[in-house]
Amino acid sequence: IGSELAFTFFVDLYGLSNLIGHLFKVISFYLIYKALIETGFRKPYDLLFRSLKQSEESLSRSNVELGAINKELEAFSYSVSHDLRAPLRAIDGFSSALAEDYSASLGKEGQGYLERVRAGVKNMNQLIEDILNLSRIGRRPMNRKIASLEEVAKEAYQSLKEEWAKRKVSFVINPLPSVLVDPGLLRIVFTNLFSNALKFTRSRVNAKIEVGSKRKDGEEIFFVKDNGVGFDMKYTDKLFSPFQRLHSQEEYEGTGVGLATVKRIIHRHGGRIWAESRPGSGTTFYFTLPGNGLRDQKNQKTPG
Repeated sequence: IGSELAFTFFVDLYGLSNLIGHLFKVISFYLIYKALIETGFRKPYDLLFRSLKQSEESLSRSNVELGAINKELEAFSYSVSHDLRAPLRAIDGFSSALAEDYSASLGKEGQGYLERVRAGVKNMNQLIEDILNLSRIGRRPMNRKIASLEEVAKEAYQSLKEEWAKRKVSFVINPLPSVLVDPGLLRIVFTNLFSNALKFTRSRVNAKIEVGSKRKDGEEIFFVKDNGVGFDMKYTDKLFSPFQRLHSQEEYEGTGVGLATVKRIIHRHGGRIWAESRPGSGTTFYFTLPGNGLRDQKNQKTPG
């Protein structure tokens, strides 16, 4: 405005009003620069980066707090493991001594009671171990790499040899893709699913466990299928919850933590898991591992 007013008094090219008008014009360009560039670009970015810096500092504090909590959980887990197992070992030791030294005096009924006590101690020890393993799964660092699921599945099955060596079990593994996963955690998944299948096919003369995968809607879906006793699907919501059992301890042993561990591992990989079953017709567990599109073209194999 000052520039335009000065130019209205323009008379001479070298006159004062012409000089003042150009000075005001230079000042106006500078103010426009300040308004558009500095205020419009630099300051908003300064504000944005300041917010990011604050978020980074907040995240850093949260990580420190989380690390402290994890250390407390580890200490608590160790304490629980040590403090609970010590009296259990004492109970098991004294009951074993009673069974060895006073079995004749106890009679069959007394020996039966001792056997139940020792079985309870064994079950409690297993429960403690399963709870600790479940708590460790969430804190264990992921070590992802390309792994052959066929090899992981075979290793898991071989680790259960004591459970199937004296039985007639047909274990079939179909071609599986190589995947980007934590092989150690996936081995735990297969071990739990195979152990589950072996347990619930115990009444079958010819037990069968099949592992494979299929593509549906562009997604790779893996499955472990058995011809065991199965279950009613109306109880499927309890299947992956810790300590939830669909069969009594007398029918089938277990702590009800294995499938909860499987679910946690699959979720850590960003996948999902579900089951389909019918009483007397076996069970199939399905799970996904997102982001895996690598496939190995191999012939079907049937290990012993």
